[in-house]
Amino acid sequence: MEKVATKPIVDQSAFKLSMRHLAGAVSVVTVGECEERTGFTATSVSSLSADQPSVIVGLNRGSSSWPVVERYRRFCVNVLTADQQHIAQSFAGFCGRRGVERYQNAQWYSLSTGTPALKDALTVLDCELETVLNHHSHAILIGRVCAIETREDVEPLLYWRGGYRRLSEEAVIHP
Repeated sequence: MEKVATKPIVDQSAFKLSMRHLAGAVSVVTVGECEERTGFTATSVSSLSADQPSVIVGLNRGSSSWPVVERYRRFCVNVLTADQQHIAQSFAGFCGRRGVERYQNAQWYSLSTGTPALKDALTVLDCELETVLNHHSHAILIGRVCAIETREDVEPLLYWRGGYRRLSEEAVIHP
């Protein structure tokens, strides 16, 4: 049997720094209902399939949102607009906000699953949890999209190099 050379382990801080160079849309992922509502801020949201509309969301299993996702098996991805940074900070736990407290200072409604959806979000994807893939400290959530709401007249909130950003008119490239 041929011996396979082991590759050196990449330093965690170097990896995190590298990932800060990826610009991403900022979303809050809401879970639960009534007094069990909670949620988290995420840039690790991606489309998976259009044939069966579905998305992928990364979630640390140490998060207070993880047991609520497991219990309710549904979630809502709320893609934030450029003027909703305060909501991103609330769901990231700034000022010690936890659970239902994260929903303050914003308006909420529900779509088909009953999970809270953010009024005036750029887009809302109401999802049922189809699959969970555990990988080290995180869960990869695969959600089947059950309902969608979209606004066309606003810009996204972006996260890049450790800070919130907006699109700039100069950066737009037209084909």
